[in-house]
Amino acid sequence: MKGFTAGKNEEGVRLSRFVQSVTAGLPTSMLYKSFRNKRIKVNGRRAAPEDRLHEGDLVELYLNDEFFPAGPAKAPAPRRRAPLTVVYEDDALAVLYKPPHLLCHPDRTGDDSLVEAFQDYLAQKGGYDPQAEASFSPALCNRLDRGTEGLVIGAKSYPALRDMNELIRRDLVRKEYLAITLGAPPQGRHTAWLRHSEAGNKVTVRAAPAEGYKEIITDVSVERTTGPFALCRIGLVTGRTHQIRAHLAFLGAPVLGDVKYGSRKWNERTGFKTQALCAVSLTFGAIPAGSSLFGLCGRTIELQQPRLLSRFAALEALPH
Repeated sequence: MKGFTAGKNEEGVRLSRFVQSVTAGLPTSMLYKSFRNKRIKVNGRRAAPEDRLHEGDLVELYLNDEFFPAGPAKAPAPRRRAPLTVVYEDDALAVLYKPPHLLCHPDRTGDDSLVEAFQDYLAQKGGYDPQAEASFSPALCNRLDRGTEGLVIGAKSYPALRDMNELIRRDLVRKEYLAITLGAPPQGRHTAWLRHSEAGNKVTVRAAPAEGYKEIITDVSVERTTGPFALCRIGLVTGRTHQIRAHLAFLGAPVLGDVKYGSRKWNERTGFKTQALCAVSLTFGAIPAGSSLFGLCGRTIELQQPRLLSRFAALEALPH
């Protein structure tokens, strides 16, 4: 028998998920058979796979030793990463700035990612011990394309991740972006339909519904113009893959620097090598009173002095 005490990041975690996280090679069939045979207990009592844990619960597993790791994994050597910019932080979450070119999550390239930098930041502060956690690692609640910069939400605990994902699912987090476009798009709320293709990781936008296409809704406001360029504020009503970039291109005003949906000629002429798109604000709506994130109700978190403004000022200085 081995016993595990649920920590604060196991609050609300499904028991079957917890058991899978602290064992190795345990077949799913044996996992559920162990529940039926009372070989998995919480606080000395019979438990069910769907039970939710609370901090301090004692989970007892009467399983063969072969299903438990031989010992704690050796902590990897610390890796030098770019400094992490934290725009907002409380006990539950942090709002982080992602620069262009930085991945949100690791991929096959082995390049640094924002989520790894976030985990390292919490570990250095003493707020996260990867060797002690059984089933949760600090995670990102939203993501940005590699070339897009701006605000990303990081959850420090499982309850924060669960509740933030629910807020996003219920459209209680409004995201706004700044974009520099080639040409001024029509202002207002625009509806279209988008289909994502895995081949080339590219999307197609059309004006009318069709099989395989999903509705997209984008708010557009033009704040300034100079020559052929416009500085726009974009509000996402829906959030689909490449929605802003593809929708603006469909409206006849592609994002400057966008290599997939933009103008190669103007990208080269202006020297923009990545899309001029930045997530600048997050506004939280009517958060339910029972949510762990209730304190964010009605709050707006903004990125101060986004780099995109200086890039547009440089365009304003050009002769037109």
